[in-house]
Amino acid sequence: MHKKILYLARHAKSDWHDARLSDLQRPLNPRGKEDAPLIANILKARSVTPQLILSSPATRAKETAKIYHKTLNGSKEIELRFDKRIYEASSITLLFLIEEAFQEVDSLMVVGHNPALTTVNELLTNASIYNLVTASVVGIEFEEIVAANKGKQLFFEYPKKYTQ
Repeated sequence: MHKKILYLARHAKSDWHDARLSDLQRPLNPRGKEDAPLIANILKARSVTPQLILSSPATRAKETAKIYHKTLNGSKEIELRFDKRIYEASSITLLFLIEEAFQEVDSLMVVGHNPALTTVNELLTNASIYNLVTASVVGIEFEEIVAANKGKQLFFEYPKKYTQ
């Protein structure tokens, strides 16, 4: 098996002001629109280049994924896909989607939602994160197999690490 790298990315902060919008339709709020580019640039500085960004179709996740896609696209073209199975996915469903995507690529970013993202990090690594906050990204590397406790956490980035 080739080395696999997984980036778990929680969408940036969403806007709750328009009660007419469904949960699926909520866009990023002003803070989310600042945090997503901040983290995207931090990822770019870390040379993060997933071959595939797989995102929830929820508006807030799509907007976050598009910002990451635009910022991280460099000499290698990154594919961006939206998968309705990520929205409201359980951790088991996310693990299945990750395994499915790793059949095609060696580096993958999943842009989605809690609590599933935090749980997947807990399952795959031995580096506990209490909560993947909005706009946070954790990088995980697998040397042998993608399985429970086999991932090595490379980094955990989140906006408040850089702003106050």
